[in-house]
Parts: sequence; structure tokens; C-alpha cells
Amino acid sequence: MAGVAEGEVIKNNKKVLLKKYVSGFPQESDLEVVTNETILLKVPQGSKAVLVKNLYLSCDPFLRVLMSKFAEAHYIEPFHPGTVIRGFGVSRVLESGHPDFKEGEYVWGITGWEEYSLITDTEKIFKIPFTDVPLSYYTGLLGMAGLTAYIGFNETCCPKKGEYVFISAASGAVGQLVGQLAKLKGCYVVGTAGSDEKVELLKTKFGFDDAFNYKTEKSLKAAVRRCFPKGIDIYFDNVGGAMLDAALLNMRDYGRISACGMISQYNLEKLEGVHFLVKVITKKLTMKGFNVADHFNLYPKFLEVIMPHIKNGEITYLEDKVEGIENVPAALIGLFTGKNVGKQLVVLADE
Repeated sequence: MAGVAEGEVIKNNKKVLLKKYVSGFPQESDLEVVTNETILLKVPQGSKAVLVKNLYLSCDPFLRVLMSKFAEAHYIEPFHPGTVIRGFGVSRVLESGHPDFKEGEYVWGITGWEEYSLITDTEKIFKIPFTDVPLSYYTGLLGMAGLTAYIGFNETCCPKKGEYVFISAASGAVGQLVGQLAKLKGCYVVGTAGSDEKVELLKTKFGFDDAFNYKTEKSLKAAVRRCFPKGIDIYFDNVGGAMLDAALLNMRDYGRISACGMISQYNLEKLEGVHFLVKVITKKLTMKGFNVADHFNLYPKFLEVIMPHIKNGEITYLEDKVEGIENVPAALIGLFTGKNVGKQLVVLADE
């Protein structure tokens, strides 16, 4: 590599690129793992960038939205063919030109899906304050997913003891924590999942009062009504579509809906309609969407709330790990068929 000074290190840098824009259901072939690229392990002189070694990559459903040709600007800019996929991850600082980050420290936040990244947008990475818990937790429980659960449930829905809480995609990275936060508040909690195995986990590992497999129910409306004969106070929505309709029909007066995600719609060319929005009026409901990126200022508050529960064994978290950057495409696409059990992440280097 031209211009390399004596003593500077060049490393091979495997990375995951978007091969082509995605239309409809994503395929592994939409992504490409490149193994022959190199990177100079040096922060450019005068730059405030941070050079990191990526340890864990977080697979999140919202990344699918950014792969469309017509994707709108997000907290992460839309992807274009030939560019590196970017998402949340956990990394170790190798060299820093920024005063807030030091060599050897661990960070979580937006990074490239590659072995090494030079991060120039340092407002989107955060120093890891506690290393007495697994570092991988910062891809989920103590990272974006955990903060999402906290903001969407505690801050948006303002739960009260004794309320009835319904959670869709409840065994996923966000849902499993929402359910446990609800139980800690003294709520009655029901979740949905896409397999009998996941339903059993919700009831035995995460402490849900009840759960059902939405794939085996003849009627979602009837299933929700069966679980909530007195109605729902809070619906934490991760899927949208027919499940949102079923929840709307079963909400109690003055109920709250936290619109966190709509994974059932991400791969559709023509989005499904929601038929019972009139219930927002007749039942005097509050339905609010949110973007976790608008609430990163509350991250310290979130840690104050969650860390004691983790250390006291009152919160558990399930991770689904795969090894190696070459398995990133399969891990990401698996989210949309429900292959993962718990938080899906990819291990690049375990430290």
C-alpha cells in the first residue's frame, strides 16, 4: 500500500457489503462477504476518528428497511450497492484521535460490518461503563435493544401495577426485556412468538403469565381475547399488521400502544392496512411511535434502572450467537423466518 510508513500495520479486513437493493423478502445473495480487502491500522493525523476492532455485530430487523432503493434517511443512512453494511456493534478501541475515547476501551454503537472500522461519526458510539457483565450484552440488553425496551415501555407507556400488558415478537431482543420490565412493575404479561419452543421460554425463562404461538392460532383476535378477557392496558407492538388489529379490538379504555417495530411489513411491496383504527377514538387510546436514537440522552438513566436488576438476577437475557463474519448474511436473513431464539448477534472476536 503506497504511503505506508515504517512500523505501520496493514491488516486484512473482511467486510459485508450490500450487493444489490432488496425488493421483497431479503436473501443471503443480496449481501456479499468480501475477504480480500485491507485496512491501515492508523488514525489519520489530525483526525478525531476512532479506529476499532469489532467484536460483536448486532442483527436487527430495521436494517432491512435501509436496504431498499427507496429507503428514507434514518439514524443510519440507507445502504447502497457496493457499500459496507452498518449497524450496532461492540468494539475495542485500537487507536483514537478523539479525547473521549482511549486505546483499550470498549465501545458500543454504530460501526461497519467488518473486522476493523475507522469511525468518524463518534457521536454514534458510546463508551462501555461496566465490563463485569458479558460484553455481548451491549449488542442487546445493555445496548440499543435494551434502551428501546426501556424507552418504549417505561417512558412511553408509563405502566402501573396490576395493568394488563401484551407484547408481540416477545422472545426477541426487545420483547423479552419488555416482558420482564412489566413483571417488575407488577403487571400481568402475555406475549406472542412463532414457535412452541419460544412460547415455553416466555413462560418459563422470562416469567410471562401466558403466551401463544401466533402461527398455530386460527384467529389472532380470538387468541388475544382468550388471553385478555378483561382487555389490554398496554400493547407493545413489534410486528404491526394483523396483530395490531387484534390488539386494537381488545384494548381497554385509555389504553396505550407503543409502536416500536412492524416486522410483518418490512418485506412487503404493498403494506397491509389496519382495519380497526377507529378503536383509537372509541376507546380513547394513545398510540405513539418512537425512535430510540432520539433518546440516547436517557442511556445513563436506563443503566441506573437496569443494572441492579441484572446484578440481583432479576433479569435474564437470551442470546443467539453465530461465529464468523462469513455467517452474517444467514444470521440477518434468519430474523425474518424466526430462526433465532433470543437476541441474534455475530461473534467476530470474543474478548
